Amino acid sequence: MNKSRRTFLKLGAAAGAFTVTGFPHIWSKNSSFAYAQGGEIKVGVLFSLTGTTAIIEESLNKATIMAIEEINAAGGINGMKIVPVIEDPASDPATFAEKARKLVMSDKCVSVFGSYTSASRKAVLPVFEKQENLFWYPTLYEGRECSKNVIYTGAVPNQQQDDFVPWLVEKFGKRWYLIGSNYIYPKEENNYCKKLLEGLGAEVIAEEYVPLGHSEFSSVINKFRSEKPNVIFSTVVGDSVVALHRQYRAAGLDPATMPMASLTTSENEVAAMGGDAAAGHFTSAPYFMVFDSPENKKFVEAYKARWGGDKVTHFVSESSYFQIHLFAQAVAKLAPSDIGPLGIRDAVKGEEYKAPQGLVKVEPDNLHCWLRPKIGQCKADGQFEILQQSADWLEPNPYSAYPDQKCTSEGLKQI
Repeated sequence: MNKSRRTFLKLGAAAGAFTVTGFPHIWSKNSSFAYAQGGEIKVGVLFSLTGTTAIIEESLNKATIMAIEEINAAGGINGMKIVPVIEDPASDPATFAEKARKLVMSDKCVSVFGSYTSASRKAVLPVFEKQENLFWYPTLYEGRECSKNVIYTGAVPNQQQDDFVPWLVEKFGKRWYLIGSNYIYPKEENNYCKKLLEGLGAEVIAEEYVPLGHSEFSSVINKFRSEKPNVIFSTVVGDSVVALHRQYRAAGLDPATMPMASLTTSENEVAAMGGDAAAGHFTSAPYFMVFDSPENKKFVEAYKARWGGDKVTHFVSESSYFQIHLFAQAVAKLAPSDIGPLGIRDAVKGEEYKAPQGLVKVEPDNLHCWLRPKIGQCKADGQFEILQQSADWLEPNPYSAYPDQKCTSEGLKQI
């Protein structure tokens, strides 16, 4: 008899009456059984539909809902339907935390899928760790985190930069300007970038950060013009990406000699700014909409059919999509009495899924995903040309900038 089954029997004998008379919190944290009743499994969907990051998060919501609908249309998970509880945290970290508590403690969701920025992920993390629930985070991020309550399906620095930075140095040169939004993600990504540049004999001539939602880049553009960097390394996010690219183009700067190289500019931001503003610039990501695979063709066609022919897919909507399928595969392995956040976490370790980008896998040691890095150059039609892709999937190393530390199944270890 497994542990969760014993826990259920013990609680049923000693406290069964209380589940009817006012102590449902006993079940939400200590038993799996309450999460799979009535043929339904409730999950939280926590992406901003309003505010500065809604430009990207709204598409993550759509990809998540579409994956849930696909699974339910195919019969659900062992006959059980996934029921999404959707909340709008409005691009505000404090609201993210508030909505996360509601989804976990009031709605009794077995997992929550959400967040785009690291600021919002950091805001909800204490909720999931305290309540022993499970958060699924689809965004590329800075690493340097080791939680047993998060499944990370986006890329970490080594998966975006290890190929990208040397490639850019070889193609364009060694004088780099770093520009990012002012929060933890850009600063940590730039920290890793600087380590790679140092090893390549390259230099950072300027490093600058702007507030989230920043839209006036005239002074930054003037610095680009005067400093003449070989590469502008951008970790600007949200609406600010659109403003930066449009103002770069309006200033007459040339991506052929001074390209912006981004970890965060996807087809979604390009659709908002217009292809002309993005043409000639570069992005590193595990997925691009043009990637040629049967799985991606199906994904793109289904997304357009569900949400509109003018919609685009991108590297965070793709991970938002495939993480739902990883969740479903993990739940399908469990008996109903074992379906709970920690049971799902254990079941998803090592799980593989043929995603639109190619085969992905959850690394059992650190709960991050093995992914397939690619380098793309944006074209005037708003799509990317894939110039290079890794021969195989790449292991996630969330502490790649900190070689004396490693995330393991036992927690963070000093090496």
